[in-house]
Amino acid sequence: MTAGAPGPRVIAGAWRGRRLVAPTGAQTRPTSIRARQAVFDILMHAPWGGGDLLRGARVLDVFAGTGAYGLEALSRGAASADFIEMSKPALAALRANITACGATALSMVEARDVLRVGPGVAHGLVFLDPPYGQGLVGRALDVLSARGWIAPEAVMVAELGPEDEFEVADPLAVRRHGKARLMFWRFTP
Repeated sequence: MTAGAPGPRVIAGAWRGRRLVAPTGAQTRPTSIRARQAVFDILMHAPWGGGDLLRGARVLDVFAGTGAYGLEALSRGAASADFIEMSKPALAALRANITACGATALSMVEARDVLRVGPGVAHGLVFLDPPYGQGLVGRALDVLSARGWIAPEAVMVAELGPEDEFEVADPLAVRRHGKARLMFWRFTP
């Protein structure tokens, strides 16, 4: 984990400004603060989202890395956040960040490959931030859907790289931030 270098931080809410530790090395690619700010601005202000979307939500942060998406949602009023991550360095950072935010009672960490998760509970807001260029979003959705992790009509948010070809029929929004393409849609099983 990065000791002295500033990592990502929580942007708004109860934990605003709290620095999050990030693992060293290239295995984990933290989402830029600007891209995460754009995601939450859209969730908070889009006509299909609005401020009530986060309040009391059950959130799932897939390919969680530092946990920035889920922790940001908790900071802004989500009821709970579950995290799926398999990288040992990322898991150490994720657990440290959950503890530092005082979110252990609101969180569950599934320390395994998302393609091998067992049955879960349905979540109404799902973040997917996989490694770029590996075609993981569609495969992860198939597994998560089959195992009950996603509620019908859940709001889905995916961060995709330039070479990722994932598309949905009726996106709620698509935005570009640097190399990242942010896609929002409603889940229909």
